[in-house]
Amino acid sequence: MGVIIRQSIKGTIANYVGIVVGFVTTFFVLTNYLTTEQVGLTRVLVDAAVLFSTLAQLGTSSSTVRYFPYFKDGDKNHGLFFWTLIIPFVGFLIFLLCFFLFKNILIDTFEDNSALFVNYFYFVIPIAFFMLYTSVFEVNATILNRIAVPKFIREVVIRCCLLAGYLLFGFHVISLDGLVIVFCTTYAIAALLNLIYLLSTGNVSFKPDFKHVTKELKRNFLWYTLFMVVSALVSSAMPTLSSFFISAQQGLAFAGIYAIANYISALVEVPYRSLSAIVQPHISVAIKENDVPKATQLCRKVALHQFLAGSVIFLIIWINIDLFFQLLPNGDAYAVGKWAFFILALSKLLNSSFGIGASALGYTNYYYFSLIFTLILMIFNIALNAYLVPAIGINGGALATLLSYALYYILLLAFVQWKVGTTPFSWPLLKVLAVLVGMYLLNMLCFCASQAVLPQPGIVVSLVEAVVRTGLVCMVGLWVVYRWKISLEINSMLEKGWTKISRKKG
Repeated sequence: MGVIIRQSIKGTIANYVGIVVGFVTTFFVLTNYLTTEQVGLTRVLVDAAVLFSTLAQLGTSSSTVRYFPYFKDGDKNHGLFFWTLIIPFVGFLIFLLCFFLFKNILIDTFEDNSALFVNYFYFVIPIAFFMLYTSVFEVNATILNRIAVPKFIREVVIRCCLLAGYLLFGFHVISLDGLVIVFCTTYAIAALLNLIYLLSTGNVSFKPDFKHVTKELKRNFLWYTLFMVVSALVSSAMPTLSSFFISAQQGLAFAGIYAIANYISALVEVPYRSLSAIVQPHISVAIKENDVPKATQLCRKVALHQFLAGSVIFLIIWINIDLFFQLLPNGDAYAVGKWAFFILALSKLLNSSFGIGASALGYTNYYYFSLIFTLILMIFNIALNAYLVPAIGINGGALATLLSYALYYILLLAFVQWKVGTTPFSWPLLKVLAVLVGMYLLNMLCFCASQAVLPQPGIVVSLVEAVVRTGLVCMVGLWVVYRWKISLEINSMLEKGWTKISRKKG
């Protein structure tokens, strides 16, 4: 357990360092040195490579974790690591064949509005290959309880290398061709570093053991892998569908604007990453023990606190969105994505608040139904993107995401309530919504008052005004949450904090 805790702490530190690097790269380097079209190119290249590499894994990321105990025998792994190399390679060859079979269709789709992507179309192949084996080596390290170094490579090394590439391009040291080569090289370095680290543990053998793979184990492994392939198709395609539709229909410039709007909206779901990771094992145990009341209580707590935290982040960004685009390099170009951000943030809020319901379904005997719901999600999303993107551009792509997730959670949560008896919904959610409406109205009142006193403030004055106004709104909102007793956990934290402050003053 000590190894797991140490690795988790190191992995968390790497994650936060990566967030800082990613924030600086996205909002102060990309927007400053790359045009919207070039930002769109980098986004679409990565999205295409992620989709390619995820499908090529043939579900082995999940299969490796699930079936590791069946291969492990003391210090021996009975050829599991061999299969983790071979199966993804076969998958890569299969999808490489599909890539060339549908090459002309793909090129025709993007040629009119995203000719720049067509110019770099074939670079998707090496990027996807190195992404594939970066993930493979990460999974192998994970089952050995070695997550810190792979996490550092993914979150920090890759982002720092890409940041260096962007800066070299921005200062005209390399051309756009060179920048794309930097992408390929970066993921190649990541795969190589992960392999070196994996071998350095001394617990890995890539020697096959064909005798250990019984017919029953092979059958179970293949069925589970087939299930995960279809699931991976949906999970990997969903985040990229709108980006592909926008680049094909509107062009890479709009895809770049959409990418920045999506980056900003992703801040809304940051609290969910830690909160869900902590609670999910407890929900799994509660469902296994058929303790429905406890599972429901945990789901409701996650939904409530994520909705509260995510909504406040959303509100803080939204009431200052115009000032944010003023501060952003070339912000005028990206301000076009203002309403795309608003819609995407709502979808992130919906996903992070009620995604715990999907997790709960995955721990039951009805887990396979999740595939049906995700297929409905993808089909509905494709149909909406095909209709809305040509009609209203990037806002259409964002709206397609929001509406498809809304339908998905209506169906999925109704099913979970029916079959499992668990739901994330509770009355305090409505209280949070009322508090947010009140905070927004208070912000409007404060903003109108500040505009009356400062009709044409400079950028520094506007920044100070925004900080003061946002601080006031958040303090009032926090006071209402406390007085209304929306969350006993938050009230307890506030009371403990106030007690410590009082003692220091005394």
